[in-house]
Amino acid sequence: MRLSLTLSLYIARQFALAFATVLAVILGVILLFDVIELIRRAAGRTELDFWLLLGMALLKLPQMMHTILPFAVMIGAMVCFWRLTRTHELVVVRSAGISAWQFLAPVIAVVAAIGVFEITAFNPLAASMYARYDKLQNEVLAGKANNFDLSEVGLWLREGDETEQKVVHAEDVRQEGLALDLREVHIFLYGGGDRFLRRLYARTGHMEGGYFDLSDVWTIDPGKPALHAPSLRLPTELTLERVQDNFSSPESMSFWQLPAFINFFEKAGFAATKHRMYLQSLLASPALYCAMVLVAAMFSLRPNMRSGGLLARVGGGVAAGFTIYFFSKVVYAFGLSSTLPQSLAAWSPALVAALIGVTGLLHLEDG
Repeated sequence: MRLSLTLSLYIARQFALAFATVLAVILGVILLFDVIELIRRAAGRTELDFWLLLGMALLKLPQMMHTILPFAVMIGAMVCFWRLTRTHELVVVRSAGISAWQFLAPVIAVVAAIGVFEITAFNPLAASMYARYDKLQNEVLAGKANNFDLSEVGLWLREGDETEQKVVHAEDVRQEGLALDLREVHIFLYGGGDRFLRRLYARTGHMEGGYFDLSDVWTIDPGKPALHAPSLRLPTELTLERVQDNFSSPESMSFWQLPAFINFFEKAGFAATKHRMYLQSLLASPALYCAMVLVAAMFSLRPNMRSGGLLARVGGGVAAGFTIYFFSKVVYAFGLSSTLPQSLAAWSPALVAALIGVTGLLHLEDG
């Protein structure tokens, strides 16, 4: 029997209501714990009031939604299917000759639409808010500003404290192994109170092992003639890992910005592994959400709730969700370390969850 439009819309509406309720509850719990954690971190800082911390938690919340959406989809689908089973609507639908695959089609369509909307429209807003949260966290809680910037005008670095600071600008930068090769390097040295001391200019530079090794160097002191040296070694606390880790995090960049940033970052000689992996995971997320519907149906599409085993089915569904989540984190780490191809690491959780769900439904539907 062909599934009617009216029945499809009814099933989709029931799922949307259950999904929205579950998502709101989970986000409320996350917001509560985030506020408590921020209050703990701000303990003793009288200048930080509650409303600022609440605002920071709200800025972080949209980005957290991407993490918990697979669980919200799975639990929302289970709640929807159990409700329809308890009211015997599922029994009537199945007796009319509608298969489980037809019954799930409207739910999967809604979930796919949610996934596409989340990565194309909601993700830019969430990334912008998370970038603002990250900046506030560094400035307000950690007491530090962003000392790293990579753009079309070159690389800017800053290090030091209140007594001494270095500001480094290189017009061109390339990563070679664990070192950075710099060209047209300008280094500004400051003393306490932002007092300018001197400027160094080098045609080329090399950062490795806690030193800037500069070549063809000019030293310019205020009120003195410029001095030339064939080479100069300047100590630094910067490392390649610290430089890379302090650039824009993938979570603070929107879905539409990531491809251009990856291209620019790799042209500069850096490895954009984190950003590529995050982009692939965003692309795979709608497929993962649809697969979680199949997993939920495997544990909740039973025509007779009186057959017992409700607690076992609930526990099995929750355990399956956490197993898939743990598996996705493991293969994500493999992708970041380049142990697995990034596309395989990003898409394998959705593929594995879909295979589990399809296998369970085939057994349920066809024996």
